[in-house]
Amino acid sequence: MTRPIIGVAWLALAVSPALAIETNKVLFDATKAQMAGNADWVIDSDTFNIGTGSGGKMTVGSGSDANPQRQPTPSQANITASTAETYWKGALSAWGVALVKRGFSVETLPVGGRITYGDATNAQDLSNYGIYIIPEPNIAFTTAEKQAIIRFVQDGGGVFLGGNHSGSDRNNDGMDPVDVFNDLATSNGLVSNPFGILFNMNSYSVTTSTVSTLANDPLIRGAAGTVAQMQYNAGSTMTISGAAKGAIWRTTNRSSSDVMVAYSTYGLGKVVACGDSSPFDDGTGDTGDTLYNGWFAEVNGDHGELAINACLWLNPPAANPCPSDVDGSGSVDGADISLMLLDFGPCTGCASDLDGDDRVSAADIALLLLDFGPCP
Repeated sequence: MTRPIIGVAWLALAVSPALAIETNKVLFDATKAQMAGNADWVIDSDTFNIGTGSGGKMTVGSGSDANPQRQPTPSQANITASTAETYWKGALSAWGVALVKRGFSVETLPVGGRITYGDATNAQDLSNYGIYIIPEPNIAFTTAEKQAIIRFVQDGGGVFLGGNHSGSDRNNDGMDPVDVFNDLATSNGLVSNPFGILFNMNSYSVTTSTVSTLANDPLIRGAAGTVAQMQYNAGSTMTISGAAKGAIWRTTNRSSSDVMVAYSTYGLGKVVACGDSSPFDDGTGDTGDTLYNGWFAEVNGDHGELAINACLWLNPPAANPCPSDVDGSGSVDGADISLMLLDFGPCTGCASDLDGDDRVSAADIALLLLDFGPCP
């Protein structure tokens, strides 16, 4: 006998659809001592009154390091194609200005900001952004923060992990970026090494590298330009596995354990990782730090092209306002249910898979029924 479609218990499942993630919105993290020591990994700061306090935490009022604000100033609304990176003051201002020129909006998660996903009380919850950039963190993430980052990626967000060499503990708390990112991968309480990327405990300075030969490599051959080289100034390599791919390697061997830049997918989202921070330093920012121009001056500007290619790839697509309208008719109706039933079972990347678990099941039909009727 044919199983009925409406009013049966197997459709009455508790379904939690993924949170909305905003395309073209980028959040730069500054909560993990990115300004400690001789570093200034921020897009803009107007105040310089932070120092390294107890346990390596950044403490307002105890030093002269950058204290970046949420919104860079002057307003990003006034940036044009000819705006110089010195419009903002930070070692990553070139990155921020270049993103705005590409149609992105950028913000900083400042000292004291909270890393959450799905917390409506947090105005800077990750669900309000499409890309989360973590440049050279020197303080470990809490378990809750690690799980927020992983769930953000799983639901479609993009994350950029910017590392540094082993031993680069700028705030002297016993953790450097290698430790922080490996702790995120291996001790998160959810899944071991979800992105297939682990940072190696080493330090290399190289002026030549080997890039991917894939014709469609999104980082090497993207809309921002073709990347031919990368320069490391004391950076760590990475070991990749699973879904992760190498984009740039230290040698021509292209070993999976000698990767300089890697990218991966997890769930509906994407991750890019680089083992050095210096390529993205634009040489300007906190006048109390010695900064170097890696963005413009090294390898013919390839570092800037790499960073923007990465963000273009990480950027999630615009949300479909009515994903349950499988046939695109403008209304969720019986025709959509029929199409979903045709896809029932394992189904990677198909429109009927509303919850993104690579199969069409009762959970997807339950989501469809919640939207039944005209699309908004």
